[in-house]
Amino acid sequence: MNYETRLDMPASSATTPLPHDEAQDFAPARKKRLLVAIAIAAVLGVIAVIMLSSGEETTAFAPGEEQTAPRVSVLAPGAATIEGIINATGTIAPRREMPVGVVGEGGRLISVQVEPGDWVRAGQVLAVIDRSVQNQQAASQSAQISVAQADADLAQANLDRALQLVERGFISKADIDRLTATRDAAVARVQVARAQLAERQARNAQLNIVAPAAGLVLARNVEPGQVVGGGSGVLFSIARGGEMEVMARVGESELGVIPVGAMGRVTPVGTDKVFTCEIWQKLPVIDVDTRQGTARCAMAYDPALRPGGFASVELASGTVVAPRLPESAILSDDRGSYVFIVGENNKVVRRPITLGQISDAGIVVAAGLDGSEKVVLRAGGFLTEGETVRPVVEGASDNAAAPAPSAG
Repeated sequence: MNYETRLDMPASSATTPLPHDEAQDFAPARKKRLLVAIAIAAVLGVIAVIMLSSGEETTAFAPGEEQTAPRVSVLAPGAATIEGIINATGTIAPRREMPVGVVGEGGRLISVQVEPGDWVRAGQVLAVIDRSVQNQQAASQSAQISVAQADADLAQANLDRALQLVERGFISKADIDRLTATRDAAVARVQVARAQLAERQARNAQLNIVAPAAGLVLARNVEPGQVVGGGSGVLFSIARGGEMEVMARVGESELGVIPVGAMGRVTPVGTDKVFTCEIWQKLPVIDVDTRQGTARCAMAYDPALRPGGFASVELASGTVVAPRLPESAILSDDRGSYVFIVGENNKVVRRPITLGQISDAGIVVAAGLDGSEKVVLRAGGFLTEGETVRPVVEGASDNAAAPAPSAG
C-alpha cells in the first residue's frame, strides 16, 4: 500500500490568514499603545510650557488641589523714600491788599488818574477832589498871618520905645510889663495864624487821593464828578508790590504736617502754566463746617495770576519711607481699609492698613505693611480670608505701583 505525505512549506504557512478570533485580540493592544503615546506627548507639552514661562514663580500644590485653587497676581511692593505731596485747591489773592479811600473831608472828584492793572509808586496821585473853596480858605489864613505879624511888629516897636524912656523915668516898670505882654501875645497870634494855614494846607493835600505804597492797582470804584467822603468806602484797591498768594484749603490733619517754608506748585484754572509758591503762614482757625484749614502760599507777580481765580495746588509735606500700591489692591469695608496678602501655605490673610498720600503713581500705605509681603493685586473682593490660592509673583518696579498685568 502506497502512502503520500504532504509537507506544508513555511512560506505557505506565513501567508495563511489568521483565524478571526486571533485578529480581534490584536486590536485593543494597538489602541492602548496609541493612547499611551498621546499621554506622553501631553505631559511633555505641559513641561515645555512651564519651562518657557516668563519667569513666573508658582508654588507646588498637592495632587488635585491645583485644579481648584484660583490663580492670582501678587506683588511685594518693597519700601521707598516717597516725597509727600498734598493736593489742594485754593483761590488766588493779593498777599497784601491795600484799600484806599477818602482821608479828608471829601468833595467832588475832578479827575481819576489810574486804571486797574496800572503800576503805581508810593505817594502817586490816584484821584483829585475839587478844592476851590479850600484854596480860598488857605488864602484867608495866609492873610491872617500878615495881620498878626503887623500887630506883633507894632507891639515890639512900642516895647522898644518904652524901654528907652524907662531909663529917664518917664515910664514905670508896670507899663513895661504891660507892653511886653502885648508884644508876646501878638507874636503868639502870628504863630497861631501860621499853624492854621499849615492845617488848611494839609487838609487841602488830603484832597489828593494817593497810593500808600508801590504796587498794582486791582480795582477802581470811582469816576470823575462823583461826590466822595469818609463814608464812601474803598475807592481803589492795590496789591502791595504786586505780590500774590494762593489761599490753599487743606484738611485739618494735613495742615498739621505742612511746615511753614514748604514749597508748592500752583496751576491756575484756564492755563497750563505752573508757578512756584512758598508757604509763609498757616491760619490758626479751622472751618467748623468743612474741617479744613488755610495755608497761605506766596508767589511773585505774573500777569497770568488773577486775584479771585481758582487754582490747584501741590504742597510738599516732607518725605516718608513706605510701600506704595495700585488702587486695585486696596479694599475697604466698615472695619476700615485693608489688603489681602498670601501667607503660609498660600493662604489668604487680611491685613488692615492706614492710607497715606494718594497720587497718580498709587496709594502710599502709611502703616500696616513693611513691603515684603505678597499683596494680592486684583480681585481681592472675590477672595475670602483663609482661602488657598495660586500666587503669581510680579516684580516691584521701583515701588512706582505701575499698572500690572491682569491676574490669571
